[in-house]
Amino acid sequence: MTIHTAHPFADPDPDPVRRLRGRLGGAVTLWTAGDLDGTHAGLTVSSVMVGRGEPGHVLGLVDPDSDFRDVVGATGRAVVHLLQWRHRDLAEAFAGLLPSPGGPFRAAGWEPGSHGPVLLPATSHALVEVVDVREVGWSDLIDARVVDVVLHEDLDPLEHRRGRYARPAGR
Repeated sequence: MTIHTAHPFADPDPDPVRRLRGRLGGAVTLWTAGDLDGTHAGLTVSSVMVGRGEPGHVLGLVDPDSDFRDVVGATGRAVVHLLQWRHRDLAEAFAGLLPSPGGPFRAAGWEPGSHGPVLLPATSHALVEVVDVREVGWSDLIDARVVDVVLHEDLDPLEHRRGRYARPAGR
């Protein structure tokens, strides 16, 4: 057996921009689009920002090669869910990091919505309409206008920091 002084699988030349992003941390969201009876997709997104105004905007960095990017590009609408601690496995499934036989939508309950599938039991979420999409680095930046916001108690939010899910400090 070999004892390593460092992590044996660590990148010997870590990307400083990726490390900076990991230290910023933030809420974990699940973006869904499409029709439950037809084509639909979702993606876990933690690079998100909200801009206040009339109307408000949600900005998210998404994988340009994801199924979600294709579906939201076709529909122009999405639902942005704020995930809770209990949704850790769901977040992993929609990120493509956890096996999900039959697809990640089978890992939770859903109801059809005007802007895409809505997670059940309901979490805080926003209905959004895409205003602009542009390439930023290796991601696509989706700028979406907020159409409606549904807020529920924020008892145990799911956060992401330095490559791990976490509960907010002080909880």
